[in-house]
Amino acid sequence: MASSCFSMTTPIFKIRFFLFLCFIGISSSQLSSDFYSTTCPNALSTIKSAVDSAVSNEARMGASLLRLHFHDCFVQGCDASVLLNDTSSFTGEQTAAGNVNSIRGFGVIDNIKSQVESLCPGVVSCADILTVAARDSVVALGGPSWTVQLGRRDSTTASLSSANSDLPRFDLSLQQLSDNFQNKGLTTAEMVALSGGHTIGQAKCSTFRTRIYNETNIDSSFATSLQANCPSVGGDSNLAPLDSNQNTFDNAYFKDLQSQKGLLHTDQVLFNGGSTDSQVNGYASDPSSFNTDFANAMVKMGNISPLTGSSGEIRTNCWKTN
Repeated sequence: MASSCFSMTTPIFKIRFFLFLCFIGISSSQLSSDFYSTTCPNALSTIKSAVDSAVSNEARMGASLLRLHFHDCFVQGCDASVLLNDTSSFTGEQTAAGNVNSIRGFGVIDNIKSQVESLCPGVVSCADILTVAARDSVVALGGPSWTVQLGRRDSTTASLSSANSDLPRFDLSLQQLSDNFQNKGLTTAEMVALSGGHTIGQAKCSTFRTRIYNETNIDSSFATSLQANCPSVGGDSNLAPLDSNQNTFDNAYFKDLQSQKGLLHTDQVLFNGGSTDSQVNGYASDPSSFNTDFANAMVKMGNISPLTGSSGEIRTNCWKTN
């Protein structure tokens, strides 16, 4: 690294000075778990309290906050671009096919941001709030914890076209799903682990209608029970739980897949005679291995193309640029 800051003929005092500058530059571009330890020491506890309250009021909110972070990171990286409203200069991501009338939790994030701004104005990014809130949501519903790396900054733009192209659709094949995650630097094994986030939350009828009426790799009684609230025409917004224990973060999702009770097409493809069957079996029998892999994959996902150093900004309001 030093060679980019000085040459072999540079006097020693300049070398030391330039090495210091290089170190500062390198450090500022990296995430760290103690990023706010001095600048906003109560940031994490404030976020946790707000998430706990929101999830206590509505368990589904935990799944919504987890999904909001995922949908942020898969478009332009983890930069809170998903939170930006449309402006005259760009159309944001909230009306993308994978987001419209679907992503939620904006009010919770705005509430957290307001509280944190009161404590430490202009310090904590919306991108970091999303990342921490996702972890705290999982914990609030009984799932594993992990150390969140911090120091992301917020984007000053968003991209509808990127959201439409980069967010995984619910009709993808296993290979397409794997490719989608690999495009973001995540392995197929990490994709399976992250899919386990569907152990909490609900999905709309429009996302699983084709599966329950047309697909054959589905338990017949399970399909029939879903059809009662998801007619072949209409009822697009009617909800069904993503697994049999929707308000608890556990490994029931993978047990459901073994029984051909995956709600979405992209759930059941993980256990359909393909390369990921063995991983599903492993998680179904060993919940601790799922928890460990999920936590590690969440850390890796949270590190997708963050803005750091002087890139981006720290938004005052998460829904608009400064």
